[in-house]
Amino acid sequence: MVRTATKATNSSNSRSENSNLDPKYPTGPVDAYAEAVINGEFIAGPHVRNACRRHRDDRINGPARGVHWDPDAAERVFRFFKKVLRLNGGQFEGREFLLHPSQQFIVGSLFGWKRVESDGALLRRFRRAYIEQGKGNGKSPLAAGIGHYCMIADGEAAAEIYAAAANKDQAFVLFRDAVAMYEQSPKLKQAITPSGCNPVWNLAFMKRRSFFRPISREGAHSGPRPYVALCDEIHEHPDGRVIEMLERGFKFRRQPLLFMITNSGSDRKTICWDEHQHAVKVAAGTATPDDEFTYVGEVVDDTTFSYVCALDKGDDPFTDPTCWQKANPLFGITLKHDYLQSVVDQARNIPSKRNGILRLHFCEWTEADTNWIPRPILDKVMAEFDPYEEHKGKPINAAGLDLSGSKDLTAAAFVVETGTKRVTREDGSEADLPTYDAWIEAWTPRDTMDERSKVDHVPYRLWNETFHKDAAGEDTDQPFIHAPDGQRIRYDHVAALFARLNTEHGINVLAYDNYAFDRFEEELDGYGVTIETVSHPQGGKRRAKPSEEKVEAAKANDEDPPLGLWMPGSVAELEALILEERIRLRASPVLLSALMGVAMETDPLMGNQWFSKKKSTIRIDPAVALAMAVGAAVDGAPVPHQSVYRTRGFVEI
Repeated sequence: MVRTATKATNSSNSRSENSNLDPKYPTGPVDAYAEAVINGEFIAGPHVRNACRRHRDDRINGPARGVHWDPDAAERVFRFFKKVLRLNGGQFEGREFLLHPSQQFIVGSLFGWKRVESDGALLRRFRRAYIEQGKGNGKSPLAAGIGHYCMIADGEAAAEIYAAAANKDQAFVLFRDAVAMYEQSPKLKQAITPSGCNPVWNLAFMKRRSFFRPISREGAHSGPRPYVALCDEIHEHPDGRVIEMLERGFKFRRQPLLFMITNSGSDRKTICWDEHQHAVKVAAGTATPDDEFTYVGEVVDDTTFSYVCALDKGDDPFTDPTCWQKANPLFGITLKHDYLQSVVDQARNIPSKRNGILRLHFCEWTEADTNWIPRPILDKVMAEFDPYEEHKGKPINAAGLDLSGSKDLTAAAFVVETGTKRVTREDGSEADLPTYDAWIEAWTPRDTMDERSKVDHVPYRLWNETFHKDAAGEDTDQPFIHAPDGQRIRYDHVAALFARLNTEHGINVLAYDNYAFDRFEEELDGYGVTIETVSHPQGGKRRAKPSEEKVEAAKANDEDPPLGLWMPGSVAELEALILEERIRLRASPVLLSALMGVAMETDPLMGNQWFSKKKSTIRIDPAVALAMAVGAAVDGAPVPHQSVYRTRGFVEI
C-alpha cells in the first residue's frame, strides 16, 4: 500500500542529528508538521517530504549561515488568520480561517524564517514562494489571507499588495477572495476602505497608506512597487513578463514577497515549468535531482520557499486512493473522497479527460492539457512489424500527408486494410468491422536537427540513427525519422518515397492539406507519378468538399449527399479503431510521442473534437497525418460500418 511505502521512505531518511536541535524542538506547528511528514504520519509526495527535511536541516544548520527560526513571528500570523479572517462560500461561509497543518507549514515558514542582512538587520528570509497543489486545496484564500496580513499587520508603510495574473479576469479571481474576506470579517471592515462597487477594485488601509488591488500585464501602465505580489495560476502565464515586472519593483522594499500559486501545467516551455523545476531542486537540495528526487540537502537557493505537491514514481491515482493526499493536502476537508472518486471515474470513462484530471487534481505535468488516448490503450495497438515486407504487392488503401517548412516535422501515414473483427456495439448488436495496419514516415532537416531537439525536447538525432524492427525483432534499414541535408524539408525526398510505394503497392488515395501541397505535386510530377488526391483540412471548423465522382455516385444510387473529409471525423474514426483494437500501429517513438502529446480542441456548440497544433506542446504532425489517412481509408471503405461522416450530421462549411 502507498501509505506503508511512504512511511518506509520517510523513516529511512530521518536524521540522527535531532540531538543538535533546540531541546524544545518541535517548538510549534511548523516543526510538528515537518516531523509528521518525515515520519510518515502525514502522507506527502516527494517534494513536500524534501521541503520538510530541508526545514529540519535548516533548524540544525541554519544559524551557522545567518538563517534563524522565529516561532513567535509564525504564531503571530496564525493568530491573525484565526482572529481576523473569515472564509466564504458553501460550508465555510463566515467561519474562522483555521489553517490546516500544511497551510501552517507554508505560512509559518514564510514569516518564521529570518536571515541576517549585511547591515545586521534581521529580515524575512524567503523572498519567493512557489506553491503547486491540486485544484480545490484553498490556494487562493490562503494567498488572499497573506495579502491582508501584509497590508495591515506586517508593519510596512505604504505597502502595495497585488493580486497578479496573466490577464485581468484571472487576477480578479484571487482578488475576489480578498474582497469576500473583507466583507465577511468585522475587523477587516473596520480597518479597510474599499473602492468601487461590483466589482470592488481596490482595498485600502488608510492608516499606513497601503492598498491591495489586482494587476495584470495589460493593466500595468506604470512600474508598481510591490511589497507582496500574489501571482495566481502561473501555469496560465504565457511568459514571465508579469513576474519580471513585479520583481523589478522589489528593489524599493527590504523584505518583499513573491507568492506564486498554481496547478500543474502541460507546457514545459513556460515560466511555470521553469519555476516548478527550480522549486523541486530547492527542496531536494541539489541542482541535479535523480528520478526519485532523493534528498541531498545542499543550499540551492536560500531565498526561495518550495511546496510542490506530487505523486511518487509508480503511484496510480486511478487505482489507489491512498496516494490522493500527496497531491491534495486538504483531502478530506475541502476535497471529499466522493468528489475525487467521481473525478477518477470520469477519467476512466472519458479518455480525453484523463490528462486534464491528472494535471488539475493529481499534480502531474502532462504532455498535453487534454489527453486523447491513454498510454496503456495505445500500447495495446502498437506492434513491431515491417509493413513493406508484410504487405508487399498489396495496395495501400489511403495515405495522409502533413507537409512542413523548416520547424515542424513533415509526416506521411499509410493505411492498409487487413481483414475484419467482430465488434459488439453499444446497443448489444454485433458487426464484422474492418481492421487495418498503419504506419508513419517522418522527415526533419538535418542541419537544424540538434538545435530543434533542445527546443522540442525530443531526440531527433537518436531517432534518425535508430531503426525500426520487424516482427522477429530484427533491425530493418528504416530509421524512425529521416533527416535529409539542409535547413528546410526537401519535398523531393518525400515524393521519392511516394513514387516508390505507388510503384510497389499502389496508393488508392492521398489525403492532403493545402499547405505547400502544390510544391509537393511538382516534385511528384518530376517522378512521373499520378495519385488520386482528396482535400483534408486540418482544423475543426472547415470541411472539404466531396469529389464530383462521389456526388454523382450518390445521386445515381439515390443516397444522401456525401460529406467531405474533416479532422473531427477523422479523429473520431481513429479513436474508434484504437479503442476497439481494430488497428495495428507500427511501433515508433516518433508516432507515440505525437499521439501522447496531442492536445484536443473542442467545438463548444457541437462538441466536435480535433487535434490542435496550437495547443500541443510537442510536434504532433505524425498524429495528424495518421488521422488524415484513417479518415480517407474509412470514408472510402464499402463496409457495414456507419462512419461518423455519415451519421453525426456535421455541417459542411
